[in-house]
Amino acid sequence: MTDPLVTTAWLDSHRADPDLLVLDATYFLPAENRDAAAEYRAAHIPGARFFDIDAIADDATDLPHMVPSPGRFAQMVGALGIGNHHLLVFYDQRGIFSAPRGWWLMGLFGHDRAAVLDGGLPKWRAEGRAVEQGAPPPPAAATFRPDFRAARLRGIGDMLANVTAGAEQVLDARAAPRFRGEAPEPRAGMRSGHIPRSANLPFGELLRPDGTMLPAADLRARFAAAGIDGTRPVVTSCGSGVSAAVLTLGMVRAGLPMGALYDGSWSEWGGRPDTPIAR
Repeated sequence: MTDPLVTTAWLDSHRADPDLLVLDATYFLPAENRDAAAEYRAAHIPGARFFDIDAIADDATDLPHMVPSPGRFAQMVGALGIGNHHLLVFYDQRGIFSAPRGWWLMGLFGHDRAAVLDGGLPKWRAEGRAVEQGAPPPPAAATFRPDFRAARLRGIGDMLANVTAGAEQVLDARAAPRFRGEAPEPRAGMRSGHIPRSANLPFGELLRPDGTMLPAADLRARFAAAGIDGTRPVVTSCGSGVSAAVLTLGMVRAGLPMGALYDGSWSEWGGRPDTPIAR
């Protein structure tokens, strides 16, 4: 899709399209003590399926919701009834927070027919649009054939090498006090600070007060203020690879190169004793 965002009005008018699937990709931080699946069952866009970021992930690591193997990803999204022909619209219950992670994952595995609902469920409900309750019946399984795009993903080795080489600009989506090391991390055992030579652009600065994303020109201005102008490759990062995808989404909407995403993010970097940290 040329625009990675769709409006609530567009989605409401296309919900009956046979190739459209709506996916609730809500994720809450551990310290919030909220159950995303339970909140999905309490109220979701009619026909939406729950895209569990924690489950559609690598199950062989203790890091949160890491990218799974292509085979595991294909199996799990296929079980959700997602095929290569589907147009997917992701939303979350905050506005725009975790839905871009679902959009980014699909693109990572070669599926470009995906978008994010601008403003998410809060805007949908504020406009008085329909919601439904309960768990839908299990969907019929589909076949999804992944086409993994490794260039969109960065791991710890890439990031350590980049601290020395500086070939890519790392852009951190966490709140400024966390980036500066002035506020504790929400996950136990994490050191505070940021990856050396990285820049900070809190993901909320890309959003309006109603949770919708800023227009392209305003996004370009926000990125430019953070030192991002499209001339240097960018790697987005955050706490655990979720809100980093908001920055990635914003860059695409701003007309900037997508770049890559550091999947382990601060959960990996700040949880290791051998990684350099700046404050």
